[in-house]
Amino acid sequence: MCSANASSPRRWDGTPARSPRSRSLRVAPDSPTRLVRSAQPGRCPDCGNRVDWCPRADVDDRAVGLHPQELPAAAVPAVSRWHVSAGIAHPAHDGTPWCRIPHTALCPARSAPAALTPQLAELRRHLALHTRRLINNGTLTTPADLPPEATESCRPARPVAHLLGVRYIASHPIDVIQCVAQTRQRHRCTRPVLDDQAPHGTWTLFPTALPSHRPLSLPTDRVAVYDLTHLAFAEQLRWRHQHCPGHAASSAADLARTEWEPFDPRLHHQHIHQRLPHGARKRDHGA
Repeated sequence: MCSANASSPRRWDGTPARSPRSRSLRVAPDSPTRLVRSAQPGRCPDCGNRVDWCPRADVDDRAVGLHPQELPAAAVPAVSRWHVSAGIAHPAHDGTPWCRIPHTALCPARSAPAALTPQLAELRRHLALHTRRLINNGTLTTPADLPPEATESCRPARPVAHLLGVRYIASHPIDVIQCVAQTRQRHRCTRPVLDDQAPHGTWTLFPTALPSHRPLSLPTDRVAVYDLTHLAFAEQLRWRHQHCPGHAASSAADLARTEWEPFDPRLHHQHIHQRLPHGARKRDHGA
């Protein structure tokens, strides 16, 4: 006679094979941010290798990209040692035999640092091989491989947007900006912020310097801006939080930091474009 629970999975010794119930990360109601600090994986846009983005303890509202694995502290120069505590990255060694290292010190797309230990040199070669495989498979496109039309100013790679009374510069084209919210499967949402069912912004030619600022010595006095100020406040806030329409009013946590950066004509002069994208309605604002 078979027992009722004979079909339940069991280990070799007959004990029930029960997997522990996973617990999802939650954001405290009084938290000033909805970002889940312990889950910010990403990839380097230059080499395609994995990077862990962690908020820095010494700089406000900025993150540092760290190599995903810990390394022996003896193999890392003292100036490159970091440690992570409670999701915050600290630019110092915590006294343990292990430490973290910034990805920029290993990135094969950058020049190798002068002081590179044999262990780090070997790790850098391993990352370079992975980058080469990504390029050969077509997964990673290097700037040298981009077609000529991709470098034209008709589609800015880092567009300038105007929302909530502030000009920001994005890290990706407007139609590629990705939602940062967490899905029910605990992955980052793959939907873009730009949605066909939601109101769109308007490409506009604005003066490079705001009227309240002193004149700048720049080669151009106009910049193409994706203007969102005519949209409702809630819609501008959705863009600022970098959420798709499905996560606009959601309480889901964020799995990545927003990629907006305050636009500074002096720092971002190489991203100033005077031409509007093809097909964009032209609106010219006077100084």
